[in-house]
Amino acid sequence: MSMIELSPAERRDLRARAHALHPVVTIADNGLAAGVIAELKRSLQAHELIKVRVQGVEREQREALLAELCETLDAAPVQHIGNILIVWRPREEEAPTPKAAPAPQNPATAKSAAAFAAAARRAALAKATAEQKRSEARRERFQKAPAQRSRTTRTTARGR
Repeated sequence: MSMIELSPAERRDLRARAHALHPVVTIADNGLAAGVIAELKRSLQAHELIKVRVQGVEREQREALLAELCETLDAAPVQHIGNILIVWRPREEEAPTPKAAPAPQNPATAKSAAAFAAAARRAALAKATAEQKRSEARRERFQKAPAQRSRTTRTTARGR
């Protein structure tokens, strides 16, 4: 792997973008362990531009660590200020995952506007039919026994 070279203008733009970032990885006594490298790769893939905090290492060792880090990750060194290293690498294009074929829909259960409207019409028709049957049943009840109805009405009207 080789280290990416940046022009001064690109480096300046990246430094400006990195100003508001917080360190995502801290490198301590174990140095560039396999877990640290894996986390740096994930962070670079997700963010492209990251800050790395280095603890317990002198300036010359930090510069060597930055060079080794960029060489290992195929990244570009952007800036080294104190214990903070800023590294940039463009995102790697991910291979498109094959999409599963959509499951065939049953035309009877398809949720289209026409199907929805037809279902609404059926529901309204069923409601109207039920209401009509209820009113016919009431009408038949009142026509069967007019004598009983009037007698009940009279006793209720008198209050006795």
